[in-house]
Amino acid sequence: MVLPTDRSEIFSGRVTPLLDRVYGEAIAASLCERLYAIVEPYLAASFDEDLGKWNQEKALLITYGNSLNSSQDDRPLQTLDRFLGSYLRDTVSGVHILPFCPYSSDDGFAVIDYLKIDPELGTWDDVRQIGQSFNLMADLVINHISSQHEWFEQFKRGEKPGCDYFIEVDPETTDVSQVVRPRSSPLLAPVETANGTKYVWATFSHDQIDLNFANPDVLVEIVKVVLAYIEAGAKYIRLDAIGYLWKEIGTPCIHLPETHALIKIFRQIVQMVDASVALITETNVPNRENLSYFGNRNEAHMIYNFSLPPLLLNALLQGRSDHLRTWMMSMPPAPVGCAYLNFTASHDGIGMRPTEGLLTEDEYDTLLDLMKKFGGRISMRSHADGSESPYEINISLFDAFKGTVKGEDEWQIQRFICSQTIAMSVEGIPAFYIHSLLATPNYAEGVSETGHNRTINRRQWDYEALEAAISDPTSPQSIVLKELSRLIQIRRRQPAFHPNATQYTLQLRPVLFGFWRQSMNRDQSIFSIHNLTDVPQALRLSDLNLVCTDDWFDLIGGTKMTGLYEALELAPYQSMWVSNAFF
Repeated sequence: MVLPTDRSEIFSGRVTPLLDRVYGEAIAASLCERLYAIVEPYLAASFDEDLGKWNQEKALLITYGNSLNSSQDDRPLQTLDRFLGSYLRDTVSGVHILPFCPYSSDDGFAVIDYLKIDPELGTWDDVRQIGQSFNLMADLVINHISSQHEWFEQFKRGEKPGCDYFIEVDPETTDVSQVVRPRSSPLLAPVETANGTKYVWATFSHDQIDLNFANPDVLVEIVKVVLAYIEAGAKYIRLDAIGYLWKEIGTPCIHLPETHALIKIFRQIVQMVDASVALITETNVPNRENLSYFGNRNEAHMIYNFSLPPLLLNALLQGRSDHLRTWMMSMPPAPVGCAYLNFTASHDGIGMRPTEGLLTEDEYDTLLDLMKKFGGRISMRSHADGSESPYEINISLFDAFKGTVKGEDEWQIQRFICSQTIAMSVEGIPAFYIHSLLATPNYAEGVSETGHNRTINRRQWDYEALEAAISDPTSPQSIVLKELSRLIQIRRRQPAFHPNATQYTLQLRPVLFGFWRQSMNRDQSIFSIHNLTDVPQALRLSDLNLVCTDDWFDLIGGTKMTGLYEALELAPYQSMWVSNAFF
């Protein structure tokens, strides 16, 4: 264990070289001193890395603070806490509460004040209350702030410090055509200021104004926010839209070296304050670009597995595992001290950029067409030549599984549960969007009200109505929540499902998808097998290479294997966890 005798010297040794890469030698030393003065009261006794942040017991819920509302509670966060205690206490270990700050648009992602809780949701005490029973993930909307934030009000008045916190661009003299866009809105937002009309950088919308991290004062302010979230009990810090953080005219302004260096700075600071805290980067981009955010195991502790949702959806709609299997075979194990965050749905849509180079053109088009038939919407992004292409599918994941390429059928619930079972089986930490656990259908009326495609998967449940649905054993809400909770609870006990346990892809028939997980001490194997079709499929146990000295059984169904060479029949969309041990 490192016991720092001169804490400032160790801090400087780790942080100054990174600051030098971003801001240059002339600024790095003094900036490091400023950061140390802010961080010093929070420093831990040891600066060593914590390699035990997670195990197989980790499973997360993703939810808005107001996804559930009740007349019995004063605040939605209290209702969320009640739901967690009643239904998920033994199911999930952590809760990602999507942006809980006061905001002006985008359901929280246009933050007005980083250090306050939206009074419509609750209080800091409500957040801490949830954090007492569950590991809390806080959303740091790091790339931009609301146009109503006090910093931007200062910008418009020409006052410090805010007047120096944003990126001004002259659209008449500056070519920004190379900038990679996640949206189709104009990049530059005109703003009336005390000094006339200014054009500021706005990657996502004209209410979400990008911060200028080229100004070191902005970095200092955001470090203060990180420290406040850790002090409030956050065990995960999600860096929203982090790939767009640094801007340089004449470049795509995504994944720039300065962005990666800034993430390394945040990681060093977090490690020295509380090594149990993990940084998660949110980069909805092609797989190779996404993987770069592990760095040399010195950037993100966790990255979202963005390729999983569209590939898994496509596999179950096509009834074939080809592309899913090819992708899994090419995925590297997460580096030591790092992990994948596996999800199939979130508050956003199902990103299409991660499918680039993975799906054929015909399958890509078929997927989009099916999602529209099942009630979904397609959100677009702009290119430099003025053209547009699909950025994400907006749909309730439950409704995304209404049918297959053959049309709608009666297998929606089974197909959906199969998708979630696969997601919780692959290497990494599983995260479940609340509307997946609740089998929430498309919220089309919400889209009509807001005019925003993403609202389709952001329903706010009346809690009493939800409880009535859950109490009805025939409702999708009851069936899905009960079965997924059962599966997650089984999963959390199995060492072979440790986020860093060995994983190998099995070469089965395309109608099946299978892979082998082995615990880190090699005492448990699990063969995770899934029927991707609406007809029964045979599985020969000889294809699994089961060790002859062990007894094997299905953890999900409880069935014991009577012989190593028998043939089993998997019902439509059935999943099996064939294991030699049960914990």
